[in-house]
Amino acid sequence: MTRKKYDLWTLVSLGLLCLFLLFLVYPLLNLLKESVYSGGEFTLRAFQKFFSKSYYYTSIFNSAKVALTVTVVSLLLGIPFAYFYSFYQLKGKKLLFVLVLLSTMSAPFIGAYSWILLMGNSGLITTFLKSFGIRGFSIYGFGGIVLVQSLKLFPLVVIYMNGAFRDIDNSLLEAAESMNCTGFDRFKRVIMSLTMPTILAAALLVFMRSFADFGTPVLIGRGYSTFPVLIYNQYLGENGADYHFAAAISVIAVLVTAAIFILQKVTTNKFKFTISALHPIAPKITKGIQSLGMHAYCYFLVAIAMLPQLYVINMSFRNYNNSILRSGYSLVNYQKALEKNLFRSVSNTLLISFITLAIIILIAVLIAYLVVRRNNLLNNAIDVISMMPYIMPGGVIGIALIITFSSKPFSLTGTLLIMVIALAIRRMPFTSRSATAAMMKISESIEEASISLGASKLKTFVRITIPMMSSGIISGAVLSWVSVITEMSSGVILYNNRTITLTLSTYAAINNGTYGVAAVFATITTLFTVICLGLYLKLTKMEDVRL
Repeated sequence: MTRKKYDLWTLVSLGLLCLFLLFLVYPLLNLLKESVYSGGEFTLRAFQKFFSKSYYYTSIFNSAKVALTVTVVSLLLGIPFAYFYSFYQLKGKKLLFVLVLLSTMSAPFIGAYSWILLMGNSGLITTFLKSFGIRGFSIYGFGGIVLVQSLKLFPLVVIYMNGAFRDIDNSLLEAAESMNCTGFDRFKRVIMSLTMPTILAAALLVFMRSFADFGTPVLIGRGYSTFPVLIYNQYLGENGADYHFAAAISVIAVLVTAAIFILQKVTTNKFKFTISALHPIAPKITKGIQSLGMHAYCYFLVAIAMLPQLYVINMSFRNYNNSILRSGYSLVNYQKALEKNLFRSVSNTLLISFITLAIIILIAVLIAYLVVRRNNLLNNAIDVISMMPYIMPGGVIGIALIITFSSKPFSLTGTLLIMVIALAIRRMPFTSRSATAAMMKISESIEEASISLGASKLKTFVRITIPMMSSGIISGAVLSWVSVITEMSSGVILYNNRTITLTLSTYAAINNGTYGVAAVFATITTLFTVICLGLYLKLTKMEDVRL
C-alpha cells in the first residue's frame, strides 16, 4: 500500500488553516456559544434583553446612520478631489498626495481629540466665536462624529478614485465628446459609470471603517450611543465583565456588518466589467477662474483635514494644568509624559507593531501565492476565513479572544501575545489583498523559466516571485502597519498597564483629563505615521497609491 505524499505547499496550506481555525474561527465559535449559553443552559435572554430596550437596539441605527452619512459626505468630498487631481495639472501635486495620505493614516481618535481642543466647550474656535456673541456650535454628538470621520475617511475615496480615473481609456471620453456628451453630462454618464465598481468598493470601506470606529464616538458622542461603544460599555459592565451579554451584542454586530458586506457584493456584481487604459488620460492645463476654483477646493479641503493633527502638535508644547490651558509654551507635557509610561508605550507600540507586521507579511505572501498559483477548495477557504475580520468591529475580535484565551491551557489574556494575535487578525486583509493583486500580475512563465534553469520551486518563490511582488507587499504592509500603531477598538479591551501602547495611552490621558500629556502621546503617534509614510514613498518611489 502506497502512502500519499504531501508536497510543501499542501503542508503550508494545512498549517495556515490550523492557525486561522485556532485564533479566529475557534474564538468566534466560543463567542457564539457564550451568547446563547448562560449557567450551563441554552438561552436567548441576552438577545431578548438587547431588543427589548431601545437604548440597546437604537445603537445599531445610530451607527448605521453615522456610517451612511459619513459615506455620502466622503464620496461627495473625495470624488471631485480625485477628479481634479487626475484630470487636471494642479500645482504642488506631490504635496497634495502626501497630505492626503497623511490625513487618512492618522489615528481616528486623534482627530476627535483635536476637534475637542478646537470646538469643545472651551475650545479655540468655540471661544473665538463666543467673543462675537455666536453660541451653539459644538463638536459633540452626531454632527461632530460625522465631521471628524468624514475628514478622516474622504482621503480613502480619493486614493481609490484616483486609481480608477487613471484606468479610463481616453478614447472613450473622446468618443463621448464626438457625440456631444461633454462637461458635467460626460462626467455623470460616462466617467461615473466606468468607475462605479470602484465607487462601491470605496463606499464599503468607508462605511465599514465608520461603523466600526470606537475612538471618535467614545470621545465626542456625548450620549449618542453607537454600536462599538455599546459593546465596550456592556463588556465592562457596572458590576464587572458581562461576557454573556457582550457576546450577544458582538454576534449581532457580526450579522449586521456581514449583511451590509453581502449587499455591497451583490450590488457590485451588477457593475462588473474590466477596462484597460491603452491611451491614459493626459491631465489638462487649467487657467483663470476654473484653475483657481480647483486649487482652492483641493488645498482648502486638505488644510481642514490636516488642521487637527497640526493643532494637537502645537498643544503638546502648551502649558497645561491637567485640562486647564495656561499661557506660554514649554516641554512640561513631555516631562509629565515620561512619568506616565511614555517609554513603555513607545517600546510596546514598536515591539507589537513590528512583530505583528512580520507575521502579517509572511502569512499574506503565502496566502497570495496559494490563492493565485494553487487555487483549490482548501486555499480558497483559507482566503475567505482570512478576510472575515474585514467586516468585524475590533471589539468583537477582542472579546472573542478574551473568552477563548482567558483560562488554561491557553491563558494569554493580559499579554503582548494576545495583542499581537488580535492586531494580526484584524489587519491581515490589507496586505493579503494587496499581495494577491500583485501576484496576479506575475506571469507563470517567469517562474517556469527559473525552474527550467535548475532552481527549486522554493528558491524560485523566494528569489523571483517575492521580489516581483514587492510593490504590492509594501503598499499593503504600510497600510497594515499604520492601522496597527493606531488601532484602538480591539486594544482598548485587551490592554493593561504592562501592554499599553501610544494610542491607548492617549485615550487614557484624555479620560484622566491630562490633555497636555494626551497631546504628547498623539504627537508621537503622528510622528511615527509621518516616518512610515516617508519610508513608503522612498522605497516605492510612487506618486500614486493603488489599493
